[in-house]
Amino acid sequence: MKLVQIFDPKRGYRAGKLEGDIVYPVYYEEKGLRTMLDLVEYATALDMDLSELVDELTSTEPFAHSLGEINVVPDKAKFHLAVPIHPPEVWACGVTYKKSAEFRDEDTQTSKGIYDYVYLAKRPELFFKATASRCTGPNDFIGLRRDAIFTAVEPELAVVMDGRKKVLGYMVANDVSAWDIERENPLYLPQSKVFRGCCALGPVFVTSDEIRDPYTLTIRCEIKRTGQILFSGDTTLGMMKRKIEELIDFLFLANTIPTGTVLLTGTGIIQTEEAALRESDVVEITIPEIGKLVNVAQRV
Repeated sequence: MKLVQIFDPKRGYRAGKLEGDIVYPVYYEEKGLRTMLDLVEYATALDMDLSELVDELTSTEPFAHSLGEINVVPDKAKFHLAVPIHPPEVWACGVTYKKSAEFRDEDTQTSKGIYDYVYLAKRPELFFKATASRCTGPNDFIGLRRDAIFTAVEPELAVVMDGRKKVLGYMVANDVSAWDIERENPLYLPQSKVFRGCCALGPVFVTSDEIRDPYTLTIRCEIKRTGQILFSGDTTLGMMKRKIEELIDFLFLANTIPTGTVLLTGTGIIQTEEAALRESDVVEITIPEIGKLVNVAQRV
């Protein structure tokens, strides 16, 4: 099942079920359920399968606008496709691919070998990435810190969870990162990772029953400047060293995780410094079973 969230200029954010190019509203007015987070929280509270709840609450009348019509640059005065869920928290994993460990060890100026150590260690790298206000959706901006020179994309699979470790579904994600800041000193990681527009999610939320084996998924990224491809790369989730369940287990250790939290699973695509993001660059990240997430770089 593919779920979306749209912005209605008159009614705000609304959850929807996608069938082909047609979007059907999903809501329960008596309970105040309108957004995707509302639905996820309600399903968890009832210990109910999210897909079953959506099927029960899906309207027979579609929205007046098709997916093609709302898959546009966000404008508060118009209907548009929005971030599929506003997560209360976003956490991220690092060094889940060997290529990432080697690259980060080569380029850090201090503490050589720390990333390869984490790759081989029992404990993974986990860090707080974003809140809902720092996340952007399809066709929206991704942030470029004004104090950074080398901002890079990190194409990833995003996992949506409930507060009991259950995987509810998946999205495409971009863990936008100021790599030059982290290179200077690993203690600067929060500044490298957390800022306005640092996390893009979308374009849809695919429920876990539709993606039985996430390790068969492939990810492709293209960065375009003035219409020309500046950088491209691809990987497969099968190249991950750690399993998603292992990452979730460590996240929940001594930690209370709210329902609707998103976990980014790490990247295996390493952008070159020559392709460091500039304002107006267009980033396209595709996982075929989920869709293409498109964003434009903007100074923040």
